[in-house]
Amino acid sequence: MNISSDATSGAGASVGRDDRNQGRKKTVQEYIDETPVWSDGTAVSSSPMTAMQWRIWILASAGKFFEGLVVFMTGVALPLIVREFGLGAMEKGAVGAAPLFGILIGATALGGLSDLVGRKRMFIVEMILFAISLLLLVVSPNYPWLLVFLFIMGAALGCDYPTAHMVISESIPSVARGKLVLSAFGFQAVGALVGTGVGYLILYENPDIGAWRWMYATGVIPAILVVFARFFIPDSGHWLVSRGRIDEAERETERLLARNPSYPQRVKLTVPSPDGRSAGGFRLLFSRRYIRATIFASVPWFLQDLGTYGIGIFTPTILATVIGAQTTHVHSIASLIHNDMLAAKGAAFIDALLLVGIVGAILLADRAGRIRLQVLGFIGCAAGLFLASLSVGAVGGTKMAFIFAGFMLFSFMTNLGPNAMTYLIAGEVFPTHIRGKGAGFAASFAKVGAVLTVFFFPLLLRNIGTEALLYGLIGTSLLGAVVTWAFRVETTGINLEKIG
Repeated sequence: MNISSDATSGAGASVGRDDRNQGRKKTVQEYIDETPVWSDGTAVSSSPMTAMQWRIWILASAGKFFEGLVVFMTGVALPLIVREFGLGAMEKGAVGAAPLFGILIGATALGGLSDLVGRKRMFIVEMILFAISLLLLVVSPNYPWLLVFLFIMGAALGCDYPTAHMVISESIPSVARGKLVLSAFGFQAVGALVGTGVGYLILYENPDIGAWRWMYATGVIPAILVVFARFFIPDSGHWLVSRGRIDEAERETERLLARNPSYPQRVKLTVPSPDGRSAGGFRLLFSRRYIRATIFASVPWFLQDLGTYGIGIFTPTILATVIGAQTTHVHSIASLIHNDMLAAKGAAFIDALLLVGIVGAILLADRAGRIRLQVLGFIGCAAGLFLASLSVGAVGGTKMAFIFAGFMLFSFMTNLGPNAMTYLIAGEVFPTHIRGKGAGFAASFAKVGAVLTVFFFPLLLRNIGTEALLYGLIGTSLLGAVVTWAFRVETTGINLEKIG
């Protein structure tokens, strides 16, 4: 049998519903969401993803993988960087905070440009910037240049927050948006696990103070390959329509939906009437119309980043402090490498729960809904941190059991809930013409929390102790659950063109 769509008939299709609707124009999302039918009129059970849609998903997933790889690899590389450049507590915090500060700036300053110059263009630019900065990071001659390259790398990753989300969500069916965006986001957890594992293997094979350079070098060639591949995808039809470029939007949508047999054979888009909503730039995010969405997208993300990045990057350090199964006084490079490898092994074991959590989020996001998972996840994070705090007063095997159980529960619940849902929600609650600005602002605001936590984490860990620090993060997790519920906007399964 031949397959046809409800917009136009496939080759050899019999006269039926397609011919009756051939002249009817549709929006981009209606074409993407439409369910094909056989030529005899029998409906296909779902909207099959095209090869181009899968290619876009893979290339967007790569950006999240790189983020997890380099940010969490920093936790393993940090002791070596500190030793090579002779850094104190303040400088150590700056190394951890530099890429996150770059994300903070890049998400808004670069990610917001996707509303102006296009999703595809920024999708390419961000990865070029990432590849160049990663290469320069490998050959950093001193501490100041190290911070500069880490910042630029973070800016590229920050741009990817809104851009990758939009590139996926504006090219796939509404019913699959949650699981496909989150499965791409899940590659951040894969990257975190790989980054920690690669750090350990490089230390094992090359127990040298300069091993951290080889850690970052592992990402250079893959990044260059992703840059090349991103040139060959279509731009967002949603964005092109919002800019009044209808002919281009029709051509790019046809590229996106190219199938064999062909359906639809030709895309004819509805031309929306202008309503002046594109004026105002970032001020629109704080207008009465969008302020609820802005608070909902930004504040819970800020609160979850306080814990996720602080705990994630400094898990090796906390394990070293609490477990104590290491060389107590580091007098040599060999002792430093030994301690770092022990901490990396423990961190990799805990980071594996990030991946388990994101799998749960992928399976449940379109069923249970974003709000339930985010609230439940915040509460679960608080429970995990409370368990970890009990390790401070414990001894022997009990101490180790509490710290591992607590951090594992935290890692699972943060990716089941707030770490995944805040990313998903920020790219869904704003309309097309300000989606890049809104998602970018939310990511930037979130990274304020990440930067503050990572920068001050070493100082707080030393001055107030592990227990007080964990109690503070318990409070922020519970506050995240409250804010999520108070400002909730459920977006599960909603057509993006209906948002706003």
